[in-house]
Amino acid sequence: MRRGIKTRRENPISASAVAPGMIGGRYNPLTESDLARIHETVLTVLETIGMGDPIEIFRERALARGCWMNEHDRLCFPRALVEDVIATTPKEMFFLGRTPQYDLELGGHRVHTYGGGEAVNVLDVGTRHYRPSTLLDVYDAARLVDTLDNIHAFSRLIVATEIEDQLICDINTAYASVAGTAKHTALTFSDHTHVAPTLEMLKTIAGGEKQWLERPFCHGGGCPVISPLRYGRDNSEVCVESIKFGAPVWIVVAPQAGATAPAALAGAVVQCVAEAIASVLLVDLVSPGYPVVIGPWPFVSDLRTGAFTGGSGEEALVSAAAAQVINHYGLVSSVGAGMTDAKIPDNQAGFEKGIAVALAALTGCNNVSESAGMIGSLMGLSLEAMVIDNDMLGAVMRTVRGIEVNDATLSLEVMAETVKGDGHYLRHPQTLEIMRTEYEYPALSDRRTLEDWQSAGSPDIRDQAAIYVKETLSSHYPLHIDADTDQKIRERFPIILPAHAMQPGNGRW
Repeated sequence: MRRGIKTRRENPISASAVAPGMIGGRYNPLTESDLARIHETVLTVLETIGMGDPIEIFRERALARGCWMNEHDRLCFPRALVEDVIATTPKEMFFLGRTPQYDLELGGHRVHTYGGGEAVNVLDVGTRHYRPSTLLDVYDAARLVDTLDNIHAFSRLIVATEIEDQLICDINTAYASVAGTAKHTALTFSDHTHVAPTLEMLKTIAGGEKQWLERPFCHGGGCPVISPLRYGRDNSEVCVESIKFGAPVWIVVAPQAGATAPAALAGAVVQCVAEAIASVLLVDLVSPGYPVVIGPWPFVSDLRTGAFTGGSGEEALVSAAAAQVINHYGLVSSVGAGMTDAKIPDNQAGFEKGIAVALAALTGCNNVSESAGMIGSLMGLSLEAMVIDNDMLGAVMRTVRGIEVNDATLSLEVMAETVKGDGHYLRHPQTLEIMRTEYEYPALSDRRTLEDWQSAGSPDIRDQAAIYVKETLSSHYPLHIDADTDQKIRERFPIILPAHAMQPGNGRW
């Protein structure tokens, strides 16, 4: 199996049955009547309950557009304004990679899958031991994602817990991310003043202002709402400042049913969507018509304890429902799916991730985040899980694609030829022609005979993933930042990541 993994990595399959942006929308947990009632209730929430604590620039713009502060000092939005903003927010946009091969077209029911999160722990490869996550882990995760076809973009996934200065942390996290992968990258910031220096560094990496504007390969955003129904100052300011990237602003809201949202799942969806639309209003009233990726991420409590449960069936269901509502508006959607409660990449992790990701993807969610690598209810990252999840995502995306029915695929002539000939289809030209384009083949999932598996030492999928992680991270050191540019960056910015740790032979793996 070790040889097979290495061969697959060095000689990827020339064609595949899946690709970024496949069209979902075949699964819909909500009826048309449900959608209408949820929308009406969302409008009522924003008009009669409103949002607390708007930042000054947004409050001024909102009042000038006909909004008002109610007797509880909460900002309320007229229905016509909300519906106008929904109608005028861009319905199509792009996440651009460093090169065109990684460009993602967002909108409609096009489905993309990738990681996300702010975990503070990493599960060491081959162990059951967690340790605090570091900047090197951010870089290693980016390098690994760089090799995994079904993880379509990158988000830092973990926090560099060893860096106390948050400006230095945000700059270095961005640097480690874009040094490790050429895929489009999501960035988060602890303060809006950190956006400008990070953007200056990214423009240097791009080759200048013009090159950056032509291909902004990162975007910013944040979580501008503190549930229930109150804006958070710091992240609201970050979302507004992230407009300067020239890429879509990604907003995420995450009320927790039974804690910071109603325990009733329909009510949780309503509040989550209302908070998400309130976040769109925040960006739109400052910069009308700016592209926004809308992330209603309704979380769920285990009501026996009040703790967040990312792997429940309820979590999978409300996430798919939230995505369906945003897609119903025609807006670009994002949900968190794959937030398993399992602590290691085991059977629990597999079924919890698979169910949640499949429902979100089949609903047609444009950006299925948290879908790779996250474990322990978002508190940990496993590089092995990331590799395993890449296989899972390939299988999910194959279900999203569905079955094409036409004269050729109905195969009437093929059946007639076969029953008159060999009596089987293994050597038929159709079989050979479509074996790469009709079928998706996993890199790790074990399809050997029992005898072959036992003779290889009876490994499980985590064993196989550990091999991939170690071989990849000991050899894949991409040069996404050339040496001259890297030197300029290190002279101008407080880069902590050691240069020798970004070269083969450093002994880390």
